[in-house]
Amino acid sequence: MLLDPALLSVPVHQGIPSPDWSGFSLGPLTVHAYALCILAGIAAALWLTTRRWEARGLDPDIVWDIAMWAVPAGIVGARAYHVLITDPAGYFGPGADPLDALKIWEGGLGIMGAVAFGAAAAWWVCRRHGLSLAVFADAAAPGLLLAQAIGRWGNWFNQELFGRPTTLPWGLEIDPTNANFPDGLPAETLFHPTFLYESLWNLAGVVLLLALDRRFRLDGGRLFALYLVHYGLGRMLIELFLRIDPSLIVLGLRVHVWTSLGLVLLGLVLFAALTRRRRRARAGEPAPTRA
Repeated sequence: MLLDPALLSVPVHQGIPSPDWSGFSLGPLTVHAYALCILAGIAAALWLTTRRWEARGLDPDIVWDIAMWAVPAGIVGARAYHVLITDPAGYFGPGADPLDALKIWEGGLGIMGAVAFGAAAAWWVCRRHGLSLAVFADAAAPGLLLAQAIGRWGNWFNQELFGRPTTLPWGLEIDPTNANFPDGLPAETLFHPTFLYESLWNLAGVVLLLALDRRFRLDGGRLFALYLVHYGLGRMLIELFLRIDPSLIVLGLRVHVWTSLGLVLLGLVLFAALTRRRRRARAGEPAPTRA
């Protein structure tokens, strides 16, 4: 990994240490810390979503029915996004081994793919139960951010997806023998802990969405639309200014900048359209006819 030569002169000092382990063994089975973080995030999201679902007077068993399909679909989508969109050369380029795409424990999950595939599975299950996907999406939105906040700590254990070199006191230490350590930098260089930034941003989003929902009762898919805006904005800023890991470049920018911008725009348009529809319904206006 090559960086701008101007970064080579960054002073170094003590910062946040990275873990010196990434999992443990149970006989022939290796339990990876990355996987534990993902599972902890899923469990927290299910807990919060179930509470919100029950508060709406709905059957909590439906949440588990949806999760049985949406979680595996989300993981497949997240991996597919990383392999095919984020870093295709790392799996299908010269000298690469396509079978590495199966090594999910080494990291590499794209939340955009998880949301897309998970939403498709959730829609299918909701349709079977005669429920609107919007109802489930609003109940799950804060839980999604909670899962992402916890899951991001898997990057800390894997010492991956960190940001640019920094002299800030909370700079992240990375083992210089780690394959992700950038070439040409001093071994003591510290990096922006982007996993921590995104985790804190997502936790703030959980609090914000819960507060907005309590105050304004944002239903009909509007709370999920705000989830898209909040997550997309934070991810776009981190990708634009901090992340240095390999990524597909589109029109001079990391591909995640564009997909994050797409999430923000989609969320804004969706929120505006759903709010307008709700106002029409309250006013008793007929919905616009389709040509």
